[in-house]
Amino acid sequence: MVRYLIRGLIDGSLSTLGIVIGASIAIGLSQEAVRIVVAAGIGGGIANGLSNIIGAFAAEKTVAHKELERIERAMLKRGAIKNSGLYRKTEKRILSSSVIDGLATIGGSLIPVLPFFILPALPALEWSVAVTLALFFAIGIYIGKVSRENLALSGFKMVLFAAATAGIAALIKIVM
Repeated sequence: MVRYLIRGLIDGSLSTLGIVIGASIAIGLSQEAVRIVVAAGIGGGIANGLSNIIGAFAAEKTVAHKELERIERAMLKRGAIKNSGLYRKTEKRILSSSVIDGLATIGGSLIPVLPFFILPALPALEWSVAVTLALFFAIGIYIGKVSRENLALSGFKMVLFAAATAGIAALIKIVM
């Protein structure tokens, strides 16, 4: 379940940071524009989270049921698994992992938006980027700890990826 939590946090925070940066650059940083940035960030984050619930559910169900079907073929009895504890456990796992993925995405999407509730527009954008990068550093440290890699290097790699994504989002204005 940790993988769905991490995946959701990364997806929600990074995609919403892109929305926040893109909207901020496109419409400017006036206080009136902040409402639009917040609405775009939260709306995009919720849509992304709900999409991840159904996407994770469909993908997990497909993979899990192919495995259950493989087990049934080995048993030479079609339908043998349908009423089993394994089947019920698999169904619960599919549902819980999908919900965790989606809710983590929604939670992660709030991170880049939160500074806009408490700060003026320009510092809010700066803090939005900083807080999201800090989240990525923390996730990188966790990944480094679990994989027994250099913690700082692992955190730094995650920050680089997030910063590159933020930079690409900022470059959109130049292209348009």
